[in-house]
Amino acid sequence: MEQQTQTKWGQFIPLVTVFFFWGFVAASNDILIPVFKEAFHLTQSESQLVSIAFYVAYTVGSLIYMGISLLMGKDLINKIGYKNGLALGLVVSAVGTLLFYPAANSGSFPLMLSGLFIVALGFSLQQTVANPLAIALGPISTGSQRLTLAGGINNFGTTIGPLIVSFAIFGASTSSTGSISIESVKIPYLILGAAFLLVAIFLKLSPLPDRPALVEASAEDDKPSSAWTALKYPQLVLGMIAIFVYVGVEVSTASNLPAYMEKDLGFAIKDVAPYISLYWASMMIGRWTGAVEAFTDKINLQKILRWVAPYLAFAIFLGVNAIAKHDLAPFYIYALIILVLIIADVMSKGNPARMLLIFSGIGILALMIGMFTTGMVSVYAFTSVGLFCSTLWPCIFTLAVSGLGKNTSQGSSFLIMMIMGGGIISWIQGYVSEFTGIQYSYIIGILCFAYLAYYAWKVSGILRKQGINFDTKVSGGH
Repeated sequence: MEQQTQTKWGQFIPLVTVFFFWGFVAASNDILIPVFKEAFHLTQSESQLVSIAFYVAYTVGSLIYMGISLLMGKDLINKIGYKNGLALGLVVSAVGTLLFYPAANSGSFPLMLSGLFIVALGFSLQQTVANPLAIALGPISTGSQRLTLAGGINNFGTTIGPLIVSFAIFGASTSSTGSISIESVKIPYLILGAAFLLVAIFLKLSPLPDRPALVEASAEDDKPSSAWTALKYPQLVLGMIAIFVYVGVEVSTASNLPAYMEKDLGFAIKDVAPYISLYWASMMIGRWTGAVEAFTDKINLQKILRWVAPYLAFAIFLGVNAIAKHDLAPFYIYALIILVLIIADVMSKGNPARMLLIFSGIGILALMIGMFTTGMVSVYAFTSVGLFCSTLWPCIFTLAVSGLGKNTSQGSSFLIMMIMGGGIISWIQGYVSEFTGIQYSYIIGILCFAYLAYYAWKVSGILRKQGINFDTKVSGGH
């Protein structure tokens, strides 16, 4: 197979539009959770049904994908093409947004959950296509960095999503009570549905390939495969668990943060939005930092960009919140925490396994500081988890699909299935919090990071035995 020598920007740029939408909706859920909790009189664990409905849909979507592939006797994505797969996923998500209109009018929590479920069902198909496609649109040596860059666009959506949805619900009201209107949710989601349809048309007309070259050739590519062939690769099986716990700690850290700030620190629900925005902006900051190698192979320029990119992303967060007329004074100190991210990124040397190990260790430290301190120190510690989760998805994904060859799309589907960890672990943490208090319930996140550190160590040996060495690939890519 001929190797790509540079990123195909003309194809990559249209692709990242779907990454934006995933982030916008996922982060907006963190605003919906406390709103629904108050409006529908839910417990903390019941309010996490929002996360469960949204993230379990990824598993259901992957099972549907596998079932259709079995009935067809051929992989669905390989049959209909990558562009058609993306467009179909966007149409399904658009259908889900339509349910917000009757759900808001009738004040129905189950109907709201159904709408979110269908939106995420479409996202499942989009993710199955888009993640391996982002890796394939350029050299393998910068595949994880390219996926990191796409994640940075995703987190631009996560940064502005909570602010827009919060404004839609609360408006410019300064009152902390009596201002929640479930009906105000329907308009932004209907607009979102229209945007889904427009992007589906845009992608159909874009130069994206229908059947891109596979990420990594497999020694057994000529052998027939079944619906379960990909599961013979240990890097994928262990990677599935890693995706489960990674999405779990990423989502649960943010989704339980509003309740902690409201109950333990006395914040009004409407005042939590900037901090949720900061958490997801932290993901953007980290991903922009980790993506510099996708832009250039010049070492000196990479060194400069590693300092410029994170603070540019931070400036975007400040700018968006300035436009929203939020007080920026509490956030300036965060610039110092970003230094830890930059140092950790330099230490990783572009190796996804090493980055996964280092960032998981710092994630554990951040959660421990959040658990055993008080006030704004604990808030900054919890939000900084976003910095150290930021590049873990592309690291895990790249490690898990390496060497799968023609089984890459099948392996991708298995990985997307495990996004359900975002809902299940959020619910587990919410349930644990009813006994320990929300602050100490973050022990669940520490356990998640511990497994990720184990996977980083274990998968390095597995891939080395298969002749895959990311240190060699990254250095060879320059």
